[in-house]
Amino acid sequence: MKHASFENGVVEMSHGAGGRDMADLIQRLFVAAFGNDLLTGEEDQAILSFPAGRMAVSTDGFVVSPLFFPGGDIGSLAVNGTVNDVAMGGADPVALTCSFIIEEGLPLADLSRIVASMAGAARAAGVRIVTGDTKVVERGKGDGVFITTTGFGQVREGVSLSARNAQPGDKVLVSGTLGDHGVAVMGSREGFDFQTDIVSDCAALNGLAAAVLDAAPSTRLMRDPTRGGLAAVLNEIAEASGVGISIAEEALPIRPAVAGACEILGLDPLYVANEGKLVAIVPAAEAEAALSAMRAHPLGIDAAIVGEVGEDPDHFVEMETAFGGRRMVDWIAGEQLPRIC
Repeated sequence: MKHASFENGVVEMSHGAGGRDMADLIQRLFVAAFGNDLLTGEEDQAILSFPAGRMAVSTDGFVVSPLFFPGGDIGSLAVNGTVNDVAMGGADPVALTCSFIIEEGLPLADLSRIVASMAGAARAAGVRIVTGDTKVVERGKGDGVFITTTGFGQVREGVSLSARNAQPGDKVLVSGTLGDHGVAVMGSREGFDFQTDIVSDCAALNGLAAAVLDAAPSTRLMRDPTRGGLAAVLNEIAEASGVGISIAEEALPIRPAVAGACEILGLDPLYVANEGKLVAIVPAAEAEAALSAMRAHPLGIDAAIVGEVGEDPDHFVEMETAFGGRRMVDWIAGEQLPRIC
């Protein structure tokens, strides 16, 4: 049987046709990278055992362009993005499924690199990729590769996080610098030279989320500010909880390089996507404990308390500017950065 070279070959339609080439691709690439006792059986499903209790499930599709960017790629993004969605529900992620839609002509070396990145991200997050699917579409119809992942996790006993839980007096925390991912992807896609290293913050947040819940067990909710950035998350929370939120511009952790790049590009960092940060709404009495827990974790060194929840029948999100004024932080109109996650 002829094997395509993973160094020099490309994805062909036969890799999705159900024959020898497809079996070869699955064995030599996916099973080799993701191999575990559930996946290697090559059943049409994975049968998981969960303890009694609640389970969190999340599905997300990833269509980032370019496929590779400073600090990550579509593979690590697909794992970390779904791990984070599960973790934001107060769950410990356990397993992932994945689905690949691959464009004919994608270099097999690129696909191998993406799969290896996924495997590494899964190991780092402590989850297994237990089942999946592969489809190949004609050249020009897939933009390289699209990946969908579904995650499963065990929700902690007694934890009930929801965007509806925010209460006046609660504090708003972010776990680190904002806008890194979106600016890194934009710079890579457009070939900008910012004269400094701006890399994506793409990372699995389950360990950081667990640390926050250990330190602040009354945490109201956690969210990862991906598409739409911090602004979108805060507006979602304000609407769902029927409250207002006020943040302070001077408290926001934003790298000078990111702030400068956003100024050049005409972007607002509040609306730029992140892939390795979380927002937590915490009762005031537990805010300092949550902040200390974040800063003690490698992914939360730059954490900050950036605002407070208040009473507001209009459910507005406002920011106190560095000049002492106030401005609305409204929902984004249109799209700042296409294809970033």
